Amino acid sequence: MEEENVFHGARRRILAALTVAAFALLPPAAARAAYPEQLIKIIVTFPPGGSADTVIRALEPLVSAELKQGLVIENRAGAGGNIGMAAVAQARPDGYTLGVAPAGALTVNPHLNAAMPFALKDLAPITLLAEIPFVLVASANVPARTPAETIALAKAKPGALSIGHGGNSTAMHLTAALFTQRSGIAMELVPYRGTAPAAVDVLAGHVPFAVLDIPASRQLILDGKLNAIGVSSARRLSSLPDVPTLAESGLAGFESVGWFGLVAPAGTPAEIIARLNEAFTKALKDPAVAEKIRTLGAEPAPTSPEQFGRFIQSESAKWGKLISEAGIKAN
Repeated sequence: MEEENVFHGARRRILAALTVAAFALLPPAAARAAYPEQLIKIIVTFPPGGSADTVIRALEPLVSAELKQGLVIENRAGAGGNIGMAAVAQARPDGYTLGVAPAGALTVNPHLNAAMPFALKDLAPITLLAEIPFVLVASANVPARTPAETIALAKAKPGALSIGHGGNSTAMHLTAALFTQRSGIAMELVPYRGTAPAAVDVLAGHVPFAVLDIPASRQLILDGKLNAIGVSSARRLSSLPDVPTLAESGLAGFESVGWFGLVAPAGTPAEIIARLNEAFTKALKDPAVAEKIRTLGAEPAPTSPEQFGRFIQSESAKWGKLISEAGIKAN
């Protein structure tokens, strides 16, 4: 009996050792194939109801079905996205805490704030989610209908004209600054507390020009109450197909859009990043979701993690250069 117990004990030890060895030989993707095994938290760096919040909630049902796991959306606003992004950067890199990163937090704030609570190296890109183009508009009584006419008018009245925008250091502010810099004109940039007040003042003629987002301007343009000078994206918009881009209207290469994307803490395993990228890009390509995103004045923009990483770096370099040359300061 004792010999039999010894035999069975040795047999169990050998089988256990073989099992461990077999798992050790599995590739990392197979070893982590069970991901996700629990709810995934997504931190949105703006309050409920905004574009980023609405887009991630539109994606949630499809992504949950693809991953066979629920998503918990947590709104953590403040400091231009810095608070939420810092929370993501400090989370465990296990794929269970993600963040919706706004353009400003990743590519503008670091050039305006020397005491950032996180660095780009602390985050791993997953995919760009959506781009938010803008449109340069003029009051109906302004004798300018094109970028060339706008530039000529500004050069004839140096410093006398102004462009309203949605607030200092916002993407609309930077778009207005980029337009004046690329055009070689001097125009006062007038900040407002959001897009709606800027739209009201340009509609009333209190400011001759403004850079607005699409939801605040589209119907006014279609009704002929505002003149659309050009959109800031590289391509024409499906929501305003008759409005040319600033790039095709004389400012070659001009592109300036707001955007937000999905990130994870740095160190998140590559196979988990790939799985998340697959789920979210598939959802972004769903026709119903894409149409809902476009109704917000945004454009779905799925990318690979590598493409998103390169995009962040190029955007940071572009805006850092403009901020330095134009002397733009934080609020």
